[in-house]
Amino acid sequence: MDRIRTRLLPAALTAAGISLVAAGLLGYSDPTAARAPSLDPLFSPSPGASSSLLQIPSFTPQPSASAAAAPRVATRVVIPALGIDLPVLRGTDGFPLCDAAMYLADLHQPGQKGATYIYAHARVGMFLPILNASKIDNGKRMIGMIVQVFTSDDVLFLYEVIAVRRHQTSLNDAIAATTPQLWLQTSEGINQTFPKVQLVAKPLSSIPADHGQAHPVAHPYVCS
Repeated sequence: MDRIRTRLLPAALTAAGISLVAAGLLGYSDPTAARAPSLDPLFSPSPGASSSLLQIPSFTPQPSASAAAAPRVATRVVIPALGIDLPVLRGTDGFPLCDAAMYLADLHQPGQKGATYIYAHARVGMFLPILNASKIDNGKRMIGMIVQVFTSDDVLFLYEVIAVRRHQTSLNDAIAATTPQLWLQTSEGINQTFPKVQLVAKPLSSIPADHGQAHPVAHPYVCS
């Protein structure tokens, strides 16, 4: 229990030629140069530029075993040891929002056999602590940290960070995952040309969660 409190509880595509850089997911001081993933062509060297170079392949995530009328989706991500606590929203075709994390809807959700992929800007109050920690000894201190992911059906999933991947330009491994995993992503630079930091975490357990804790009030805004 002591480890849970101090370490555990205080404790993310070149498939078919798809890259994070091309996808343009997340910048930290110029987020308007980043685009969230969708089923539409993704490559856009500048906001508003047309593109027909890359497409995300179609995915068919497995339904949650406890799926009811509405499918389970991630609603909140917390990394106590890094002071991260963000509502999680569905990724859209527009630029990623600030003051929120977003999930890649084309992949999987907690409890499903595959990768849950959550990303946010490397900004204060968002995933900046991940970027900062990754620069020290290649992020070694983040290994073993616990990540809490709440879901829309009032479940808390606990994950343990097992890998820190710096300078990444591919989501191949996340797409290919066939076991439950959590991937977190943030950017290493100011626009889509920069590589990304990815944290990979393995599932530990899941427990019922308070409805209020699983449904934080989100106040996202368009990054400036």
